[in-house]
Amino acid sequence: MCVDWCIREEGVDEKKIEFLGNKMCIGNGYFGYRGTLEEYGKDQLAACTVSEIFDDNGNGWREPVNVPNGLYTWAEYAGEKLTVLDAQAESHVQELYIDTGTHRRETVFAAGDGSRIKVESERFASLSDLHMLVMRYQVSADRDLELRVCTGIDDDIWNINGNHFAETEIQEKDGVDGIVCRTIQDGRSVAVAAKICITAGASVTDKKQDVTVIHASLKKDVPFVMEKYTAICKETDCQDVWESAVCCCMESAERGFEFLKEEQRRLWGERYRRLGIEIKGDEEAQQAVLYSAYLLYSSAPAHTDRVAIPARGLSGQVYKGAMFWDTEIYMLPMFAFCDPAIAGNLVMYRVRNLEGAREKAAEYGYRGAFYPWESQENGKDGCTLYNLTDIFTGRKIRTYFRDKQIHISADVAYGLWKYMEVTGDKEILLEGAAEVILECARFFYSYAYYKKDKERFEFLDVTGADEYHERVNNDAYTNYMIRLTAKAALDVLDLLKRAYPDRYEELMAEIDYRDEEEHIRDLYENIYLPEPGAGLVIEQFDGYLKGEDLSLEELYSRIIKPNEYLGSPTGLTVNTQIIKQADVVLLMSLLGDAFTEKVKEKNWEYYEPRTEHGSSLSTCIYALLAAQVGKTEWAYKYLMKAAKIDLTGDYKLYLGDLYIGGTHPAANGGTWMVVVQGFAGLDVKDGGIRIDPHLPDKWEELKFCFGYAGSRYRAAVRRREIEIRCESPESAELKVTCRGKEYLCTPDESLKITY
Repeated sequence: MCVDWCIREEGVDEKKIEFLGNKMCIGNGYFGYRGTLEEYGKDQLAACTVSEIFDDNGNGWREPVNVPNGLYTWAEYAGEKLTVLDAQAESHVQELYIDTGTHRRETVFAAGDGSRIKVESERFASLSDLHMLVMRYQVSADRDLELRVCTGIDDDIWNINGNHFAETEIQEKDGVDGIVCRTIQDGRSVAVAAKICITAGASVTDKKQDVTVIHASLKKDVPFVMEKYTAICKETDCQDVWESAVCCCMESAERGFEFLKEEQRRLWGERYRRLGIEIKGDEEAQQAVLYSAYLLYSSAPAHTDRVAIPARGLSGQVYKGAMFWDTEIYMLPMFAFCDPAIAGNLVMYRVRNLEGAREKAAEYGYRGAFYPWESQENGKDGCTLYNLTDIFTGRKIRTYFRDKQIHISADVAYGLWKYMEVTGDKEILLEGAAEVILECARFFYSYAYYKKDKERFEFLDVTGADEYHERVNNDAYTNYMIRLTAKAALDVLDLLKRAYPDRYEELMAEIDYRDEEEHIRDLYENIYLPEPGAGLVIEQFDGYLKGEDLSLEELYSRIIKPNEYLGSPTGLTVNTQIIKQADVVLLMSLLGDAFTEKVKEKNWEYYEPRTEHGSSLSTCIYALLAAQVGKTEWAYKYLMKAAKIDLTGDYKLYLGDLYIGGTHPAANGGTWMVVVQGFAGLDVKDGGIRIDPHLPDKWEELKFCFGYAGSRYRAAVRRREIEIRCESPESAELKVTCRGKEYLCTPDESLKITY
């Protein structure tokens, strides 16, 4: 596969520092490190964000913790700091190699005496030891000269809501320097430790509390080299964080930079082989799609089910580091088909936090499980009631994300059911997944309003996927997803009765559910589902079509101040048909078999010009449905917007005065969905898979890998031919449906389909 694995940026532009911090970030699921330079500090938003540790310091809200920066380093020559902030850079390049998750920089400085001094660095978040952040830093010159290199662990760090450590302790042991920190709210311990290895002939000349000074006598074109092995250990998985950090540093230093780098190449290579994505005829799309996968993997918890993937990855504290519905709807599909171990962690995170969902339901007077809109590591809802500020008045705006976006519980149930469909892992039902689905269905029954005159269940005062219109009645996406949840609950009960009768009896007693089955069946059979009306359009919610029907251009012409919030309660879109993001279109892309091709096409055409795409979750869904209905050029256009969102920086940075930067894992996962589930048309169908391709014109061939029911397959989609090969010799036959015809893929030969 011929791929340009390098994301490259040239030149120094202070206006792009925040953007490049997102674009060039590295991570391994345990922590993320922003794509900043070694000399950067908190003013440049340098940050190493760890997962699983959150803190409330009383200045805002509970958010993930940025730990001291173990890579803080700069060089000095003739009393001048050789940094892009202090000296003239003759040339400067930043690179991100996504095949190894490696960040590189190369900067040439022009010194006052005419010397040319080159600073280079290379770093990665290790996959072989998730605690380790590894860096090689080197300086060379075009003449002999004397140089100082300063390196340390910077604890004066950037935080959105201020300091999160009640105390810090400087530590040293066996040549390893470090800091042990304890959070303000819970006293959680985190250690950051570093061991340096330097070129023979260089020496440490000074060692202050936070900085080590190294003197190096440079010979022309012979570089000074420092390798720095930084360990991050937190008490969620280490009994003694300091001793663990020291041990990690020593072991990594002993293994060496090149060994760790080769391990990095191997482990990242395994990830890309699981995806197997190759796009022949479109190098730009190929790179963008793989970059999206890189970002998603960088935040994925391969090591734990105590957290999922934050809405802005591990690129900082944006969105409180919380997990949203994004995980189930946008990120889970790629992992379910390609990396079921990670997918299992994502769904088990919800299972682990069922009690928090029960508590939230009870808080609002309901039964069952109402999952948090912004979920953190403890299963509590991190979403506040006042999330935004009116930029005209300075007053806080009451939003209803926390209390009215009830579809989150349906999204959780949907994710669990799809995970089981794809992986074949029914045992997860016995690990708590059955209870989650049943409790989500119970919540919806308790929330429902039964309208006697129409003999149907309605869902009033809710907020759907479109957050510009809060507190509406009978949101189409919400109602359809609730019906799916009820069906999943009934299927779970049936499966337990047949396959696990003992567990069925235990569970009915444990959660008092025997009388609930009738209620859930009633809900399933009698829920109100908005149906296609005039022009085959499904009304997004009751009364939506009565809103002012205006163009986006007219809407934008009414904006008075940049960054003003357009949604409820008083924003410009409230009484219009302009919506924030895919809503009915999302419904149809997920539950496509419930609608005819004509209905899907007409709804895409109606809602597309009325969608503002104020969320990064939107363009990928418009691409997905467009691909599924054969609008391939529209699909391609929206695919590239989604796939390149973190490459171009073309996204909103603020809602009102709320900073919402960072990377976009939902768009990253949505990119994979468009490619594989849209253009290739892959889905689970009737105990097998369905494949229904609609390739963009410029794509000569699309290759990808997928898993189903524990077996692995490799597929190639060409203009008139599909080839599927089983890579699991012990597999059973796979039923494949294509354009209404059924085929069988056997382990011993490739299946070729002409379409």
